[in-house]
Amino acid sequence: MARPVTLFTGQWADLGIAEMAEKTQEFGYDGIELACWGDHFEVDKALADDNYCAERRVLLEKFSLRCYAISSHLVGQAILDNIDERHQAILPDYVWGDGDPAGVNQRAAEEMKKTAQAAQKFGVDVVNGFTGSSIWHLLYSFPPVPESMIDAGFELLADRWNPILDVFKECGVRFALEVHPTEIAFDIYTAHRALEALDHRPEFGFNFDPSHLIWQGIDPVEFIREFPDRIYHVHIKDAMTTLNGRTGILSSHLNFGDYRRGWDFRSPGHGEVDFKEIIRALNDINYQGPLSVEWEDSGMDRDYGAADAAVFTRDIDFDPSNRAFDSAFDEGNA
Repeated sequence: MARPVTLFTGQWADLGIAEMAEKTQEFGYDGIELACWGDHFEVDKALADDNYCAERRVLLEKFSLRCYAISSHLVGQAILDNIDERHQAILPDYVWGDGDPAGVNQRAAEEMKKTAQAAQKFGVDVVNGFTGSSIWHLLYSFPPVPESMIDAGFELLADRWNPILDVFKECGVRFALEVHPTEIAFDIYTAHRALEALDHRPEFGFNFDPSHLIWQGIDPVEFIREFPDRIYHVHIKDAMTTLNGRTGILSSHLNFGDYRRGWDFRSPGHGEVDFKEIIRALNDINYQGPLSVEWEDSGMDRDYGAADAAVFTRDIDFDPSNRAFDSAFDEGNA
């Protein structure tokens, strides 16, 4: 059975949920992954209003859409981050508050607990998101970085996220970290360290997104094979390296969409990710969840890209074989 193809709404948060749901159906998707910003899925309203989740379901059903996950990337980022003025733009006012860093961290952690409760009420069992990182700025080890500083970053992960994951456990919901630069886990080795810091508790796994791995030089298929029991959700997103002797892989403080960058995101099928090998790997680990398009491409109209990505994603998906290709020659079939 083909996996459901869904669309993540984070890049359409400027649109109201009714318009977004209608567009998602028109683009050709089976379902929708609701962002917990804009008005797509509002955690505070979901918990305060007994009718909110049911009304969201009715709206989605009107457009024949299913929801398998909600996503709380922005609030999650503020849980471990060293808070500065950038965070005010991505956080709800009631989480930002007066902007005091310790208070923002605390309120973000409480909001993530509430997100687990809202997900349970809404009837989904996966929350995708970010963790943030207190040690991302230590990526390049100069001035020399003592190992104790890195250790402290993973200890902070355990200190702040174990109480959050306790609530996820109570709610029967799993958190899927999108392994991503600026997060505590951004590649295979740091993903292992994050799992170890959290004692491999089952409430914590990964939202697999190949676009954040490919430009780092990491084979996304290797990530799937390394964590077969921790792939809780899958994003379909592409990226392209554009190294020409002048561009740099660290992107030169140039923003997305600038042709001088050494890499950038692409609409699925328009970059370097080998999605057919990814599907084979997902089949091997028996992943049966949605393939959720996270559409980002600064060089393409988003409505065109979303519709194109829906067709592309259906085309690359295929079922595993239930028999060996040469089984007709088995002795029992002779």
